[in-house]
Parts: sequence; C-alpha cells; structure tokens
Amino acid sequence: MMKMATTQELTLERDVSRAIELLKGLQRSGEVPTQKLIALQKVLESDFFNAVREVYEHVYETVDIQGNPEVRANATAKATVAAFAASEGHAHPRVVELPKTDEGLGFNVMGGKEQNSPIYISRIIPGGVADRHGGLKRGDQLLSVNGVSVEGEQHEKAVELLKSAHGNVKLVVRYTPKVLEEMEARFDRQRQARRRQVSAQ
Repeated sequence: MMKMATTQELTLERDVSRAIELLKGLQRSGEVPTQKLIALQKVLESDFFNAVREVYEHVYETVDIQGNPEVRANATAKATVAAFAASEGHAHPRVVELPKTDEGLGFNVMGGKEQNSPIYISRIIPGGVADRHGGLKRGDQLLSVNGVSVEGEQHEKAVELLKSAHGNVKLVVRYTPKVLEEMEARFDRQRQARRRQVSAQ
C-alpha cells in the first residue's frame, strides 16, 4: 500500500523540470531580475542537485517508516542529509541501478567491518553488466543495496545482499579511490608479512 502511494506522490524530477520551465518564462517576461533567476536555474540543473534528488528518491522508495507522507518525507530528508554529510571531503553519493542477470552484476567487492574498512568495488569485470552499464567505478564505496545500508557491516552481509537481489538492483555509492588504494596497500603489507612468517618457519 505504501509503495503504491510512493509512486503516486513522488514526482520530483517532473516537478524540477516544471520549475525550470517556469523560471525560463519569468526570465523572458522581465518581471523578476534575470540574474537571480539564472542563478536559481543553475542550481536546479546542477549535477549536485540532481545527485541529491536521486538519493532522496531512492531513500524515499526504500525507507521503512510507517505514518503519513510528511513523516516519511522528514525521515527521508534526514537520511539523505546524513548520506551527504558522511561523504564530506569525498565525492557525493550516487544512485546506480543495474539489471541483475544470470551472469550476476559484473563486479567484485572487498573490505568490511572484520577488515576494519568500508566495502568497496574492487573490480569491474570486463564485458559484465556493470562494465556495459558504465555507472560503477573501481574505487566506489558501497553504501547501500536496495535500501539496506552496508556501512560498517561485515563483508558477507554485502555479498549476500548482492547475491539475493533480483530484477533491477539499486546501489548507493560514492567515489573514494584514495581510501581503496590505502586499503589495498594495507592488505598487501599484511600478505607480505604472512609470507615472511611462513618462510621464516
């Protein structure tokens, strides 16, 4: 029932497009200072604004909140702000939707709570679904799978969520390649240390 209400009520992309058209009309009329209207239009058309809208829509569709639309909207707004606040100093979160096929999703993940690191996209399989889609990058941190957060979770939880997903799979990610490089370097040092211990025995 809530899902049906969601599709009827949430029309942000259409509403933003309509607002931009209205701004253009006001610019032509000369009733409002053009400079201010152009500045507002640039905000509505910016990549950052579209990223916020996409994450908001994704959270709104998947957030598990009972109550009236205002309660749901407030919870969604808080979760969206939290996602962007957590990425301060990094690229902003993005929503990537991939079709799940018999060949899987076409990428590998590494990291997890047990390794004291976030969960990352470590490899995009050449010719696979993710590679053909083009939305994911090696170095993307995986934040959620179909609305279920994997931040601070075990590696196995992310793997199970990805394996059990069907149809179109919605991922929230953010690009932080330097952290992945540091994590891989740490794992490499640990492997080398283990090899030295084995050879010393």
